[in-house]
Amino acid sequence: MTSAIPPTTAVVLPGTGSDEVFVRSVFSGPLRALGIRLLAPPPPPGDRLVKGYLDELDRLSGEHGPLLVGGISFGAHLSAEWAARSPGRCTGLLAALPAWNGPAGDRAPASLAARLSADLVAESGVDGALAKSSDDVPEWLSAELGRAWRRHGDGLAASLRTAASHPAPGLEELKGLEVPAGIGACVDDPIHPVEVARAWADALPRAEVGESTLTALGADRESLGRATVLAWLKASRN
Repeated sequence: MTSAIPPTTAVVLPGTGSDEVFVRSVFSGPLRALGIRLLAPPPPPGDRLVKGYLDELDRLSGEHGPLLVGGISFGAHLSAEWAARSPGRCTGLLAALPAWNGPAGDRAPASLAARLSADLVAESGVDGALAKSSDDVPEWLSAELGRAWRRHGDGLAASLRTAASHPAPGLEELKGLEVPAGIGACVDDPIHPVEVARAWADALPRAEVGESTLTALGADRESLGRATVLAWLKASRN
């Protein structure tokens, strides 16, 4: 199966408040198994998050040629946005845990969580916000947040607010994206509803959904990457 896939460079972006370390833990192994090199750029600071990542995708496509692009949560939104406006520069999409489509409004759980987290950080600092956010959070996720949030430092609140207010691609926009797309979902994730992943897949012309769980992700970070990459492989055959 792997020999049928030409060498490819994948650029995968992290979610809000996350970082390239988590991206590598999720996607490095599944992509390496297919002979695909992963590039995982670190988050641009603060309110430069959106423009910085879109500019970086432009730069990397100029350097490496057409890219397999993707991301986790907000990173999936940005990669899909870039792919839709960059015909000819994108060979496929790996969208893990898309959180909404179109404007976030007041009903997208991930947008609301990002806004509330930004308020906590602004009021209590990163360490104080982490202490208040750790209740009822799985130990693995608390550890990930603690590492990534501290790396964001003073720009964290602005980064969270920027992501919370930036629209995801609309379903009509996704309908024009002709590349094969793998959509990864965790069926037990209330922040990234599986219904959103399925709506993205229904809108995209060549898409499959790969499903896993947050429980599996806690035990094995690559479980989400495998589900997303396998969905992309299935879509590539269509």
